[in-house]
Amino acid sequence: MSNAFSGAERYSRQVLFDGLGPAGQHALMSGRALIVGLGGMGSWTAELLARAGVGFLRLADADCVAVTNLHRQTLYDEQDVLGSRPKAEAAADHLKRINSAVEIDAVSRRLDRLNIAALAGDVGLILDGTDNFATRYLINDYAVKSGRPWVFAGVVGTEAQTMTIVPGRTPCLRCVLDSPPPACADPSCRSAGVLGPAVAAVAALQAAEAMKILSGRIDEISPYLLKFDIWENRIQRIDVRAACGSVDCPCCKHRDFEFLEP
Repeated sequence: MSNAFSGAERYSRQVLFDGLGPAGQHALMSGRALIVGLGGMGSWTAELLARAGVGFLRLADADCVAVTNLHRQTLYDEQDVLGSRPKAEAAADHLKRINSAVEIDAVSRRLDRLNIAALAGDVGLILDGTDNFATRYLINDYAVKSGRPWVFAGVVGTEAQTMTIVPGRTPCLRCVLDSPPPACADPSCRSAGVLGPAVAAVAALQAAEAMKILSGRIDEISPYLLKFDIWENRIQRIDVRAACGSVDCPCCKHRDFEFLEP
């Protein structure tokens, strides 16, 4: 969209950063990403990427805004709660007010194996804003099969983790974690709580990795599974490069896409 806010001045401060520059900004503005889940992580990541000027964002979430979301999900307000607005719709409206030059496709549906190809087939990157491992393993299967990069992220309480996955050059999720943890060992924000700063921190890391990929700086992605706890002041970097193409990986080694093709 051509308006007073669409000129070079808008992105001038980030273009000054040598790691991005004018060429990287141009690539961002042509970039296309799917954000799966618009809760704490997804809403923060969507906002950061819209502000950065990523050209196209598809937002997929089947839930409506609830009052329990407001302490950490930055794209929503009390009016969204009162109207029981679908998150995808509310997020799209807020993002358009932040950056009208970004094309937003709001999808009020839950990602599943029947629709993932339609939702992810025309984007260059998938971003994990989900709260369950079943969906993450579905994304991983599709990403590996189609050769699309994706960024895994998760947070519960004050602990968060993230890992960037580029099929063919990094380990996939199943190289590092062969199968989803048992339900009893997979706490959620509903059962264990969550603090907003932990969500914001991991979303910022995820958005930075997304900007590297979408701007053509894929060689700069992190080679680590990064874990941190903002309350206990712990940071752990696990070098996962040796796991790439693990002989035992059912997904990227044996091409068994059980979550995508049951």
